[in-house]
Amino acid sequence: MAAVVVLSGAGGAWGQGFIIETRRTVPIQSSFEIREVGVDARVRNQAAEVQVSQTFHNPGSTQLEAEFFFPLPEDGAVQDFVLMVDGRELTGRLMNKDEARRIYEEIVRTKRDPALLEYMGRGLYRTSVFPIPPGADRKLTMKYTQLCKRDRDVIEFSYPLSTQKFTSKPIQRLSIRASIESKDSIKSVYCPSDDVRIDRSGDHEVRISMERTNVIPTSDFRMVYTLAEGAIGASVVSYRPSAGDDGYFLLLASPEVKAPDAKPLPKTVIFVLDRSGSMAGKKIEQARRALKSVLNNLRDDDLFNIVVYDNAVETFRPELERFTSRTREEAERYVDNIREGGGTNIDEALTSALGLIRDHSRPNYLLFLTDGLPTAGEVRELSIADHCRKNNTQKARIFSFGVGFDVNARLLDRLSAGNSGTSEYVRPDEDIETHVARFYSKMSSPVLTDLRIEFAGTDVNRTYPRDLPDLFEGGQIVWVGRYRQPGRTTLKVTGRIADESRTFEFPAELADSDRGGGHNFVERIWAVRRIGYLIDQIDLSGQNKELVDELVSLSTKYGIMTPYTSFLADERVQLHAMSQNVDRARLSLGSLSEFSGASGVAQRGAKSLYMREERAAGASFAEPNQITGFSADAAKSGQTGQSAGMMGGMMGGMAGGRSFRRNPAAEAKTTPGMMGMAGQNPEAAIRRVGSKTFYYKDQRWVDAVVKPEEDAKAKLIRQFSDEFFALARSQGAELNQYLTFTEPVTVKLDSAVYRIEPAEDKP
Repeated sequence: MAAVVVLSGAGGAWGQGFIIETRRTVPIQSSFEIREVGVDARVRNQAAEVQVSQTFHNPGSTQLEAEFFFPLPEDGAVQDFVLMVDGRELTGRLMNKDEARRIYEEIVRTKRDPALLEYMGRGLYRTSVFPIPPGADRKLTMKYTQLCKRDRDVIEFSYPLSTQKFTSKPIQRLSIRASIESKDSIKSVYCPSDDVRIDRSGDHEVRISMERTNVIPTSDFRMVYTLAEGAIGASVVSYRPSAGDDGYFLLLASPEVKAPDAKPLPKTVIFVLDRSGSMAGKKIEQARRALKSVLNNLRDDDLFNIVVYDNAVETFRPELERFTSRTREEAERYVDNIREGGGTNIDEALTSALGLIRDHSRPNYLLFLTDGLPTAGEVRELSIADHCRKNNTQKARIFSFGVGFDVNARLLDRLSAGNSGTSEYVRPDEDIETHVARFYSKMSSPVLTDLRIEFAGTDVNRTYPRDLPDLFEGGQIVWVGRYRQPGRTTLKVTGRIADESRTFEFPAELADSDRGGGHNFVERIWAVRRIGYLIDQIDLSGQNKELVDELVSLSTKYGIMTPYTSFLADERVQLHAMSQNVDRARLSLGSLSEFSGASGVAQRGAKSLYMREERAAGASFAEPNQITGFSADAAKSGQTGQSAGMMGGMMGGMAGGRSFRRNPAAEAKTTPGMMGMAGQNPEAAIRRVGSKTFYYKDQRWVDAVVKPEEDAKAKLIRQFSDEFFALARSQGAELNQYLTFTEPVTVKLDSAVYRIEPAEDKP
């Protein structure tokens, strides 16, 4: 039986320790800075041993008298708690929920800082008072063990990093290291919140590491790994917002870690290389090295060939060649003699390459590289894509590499999408070899091909990716979708191993609405991929009302800013003015007509990221110049007017998926108009808390689900009033997190809408 272990912030953030200044009444985040956070966790079976070090800095000119507080997890299953301050053990005690509630509320009242409200209803570890001299640091080290929460096949361990509530300055250094040891085989290892390094020494031990500098984490660190015996493992994490709604699932499928001497599945690889005149110089040299890198990673019994083209097309061999040390040497000599010159006959090159493949019993992969527009033979985009699809009788997967800004990026996307592959873009200052080698290393050893996945007795819909990739050794599949019927089911994974069809079955359960919000990140990952799919359909098939309406609706609800909906972050734009917002989106979507140049290529790179997204919000996208591989300056080169403005907006809008960003509350008040303003970040006017999205509108934060008529009838509550604390006491941590804004906020809690305004009385 498969099991899923989730390291997450289920049930709300709880574990980030913080200090409270005892002598003065100042907001929590104004009194100290967190210089460094280091987390080391060792998870064995259902028990976790955790050590956390935090370095606090006193930026003031007077001594800070402080207490350290550590909110306990919801189930309170923490044992053997030890706290050291600069190597000296500090006395403290664990408090139950009732006593802790009183202390949390007292701090919130005194400090006029609502950050702690989400912890009401939790236990608390509290220390004695200790000093931090002016300008000095204090390093606190916690050690504790925790019995991880388990629900059927799901085990949860959490370490949240939502320090934004407690410090206004970035953490200078953040490091997380976790080791997982299991007597059962570990299959998938997945982190929905962050990019981590994963090192595997076998089926039973995994090490995960992450290090960041100068960051303000706004979401909890999450990590998922699955346990299952056998050649293939598949497990499901699911979330259903409420009864009557569709649920959302995330499926992880991975093969076992094979022994070094295991024989891989034979495959066919054809490299199609553009040698037109524009490839002269550094590009053709890099392309030769990339081709050699692929050759050096082929295996015995693989079939291969090389197709090069300019105006005309030629091949290394008339037929597919079996890979041996001899044929590799001959192929390398052929590659050394490739010379550039002439036009670009893409249509004939692909037709010739696909004609070489005659055996569907093995996996077939075509790596297609070009740096220019088609100029010879058939040059019409739709005709080239149609010919490619019709000639691909053996269902080869086509992976396109576009080099530089002069390619027809929309054509490359058509070729890849129509043949179960993906596109990748190499900017002018990047190395072709690095891109191709990194890509090919992930697909060198196929394990299971032609995959089909189904849930017995349950319909799933809007699943992504639409075309399931092959499963490779050392890799995994992340598949998301929606379901209607919750409950227990059987997961069936069917595929081919060589010419043999195999089916693997796994027990699974799709969550009902009463399972809580611990896995609500699944819904957001689905939403990001759905948005990528909508943009892809609009790009390849043209605009229609249904697609644009849904794009605007999803972007609004989830706060996912695309190059075409970043105007939603403009304070002047009404969230629920649907017709006007759709018109704005349609105008912005006109930029997809730019199929080449910096803008055209960058848009397809951005679209691809949405379609392949595996990170929960706000966790996925990197800094703007890392998103598409093009900097804002590069994107603007050769562009004027609306195109340049759109690209600037796109770069900022794409940054909305980051887990580490600047302080949005501070920036929101200084960036009122976002649409088309190059270099500004629409994320400054958007904040995601739990499963909700808030927009900064009319000098306050507004819940995205609150309609204007509801806003007009919202119940007014003054922050820190008795009524305010009564509301906090009446609900749990999951809802109290929406009361932690320091600015005015309108929020919908269950069916009631509240408008919370700053307190009239000042401390």
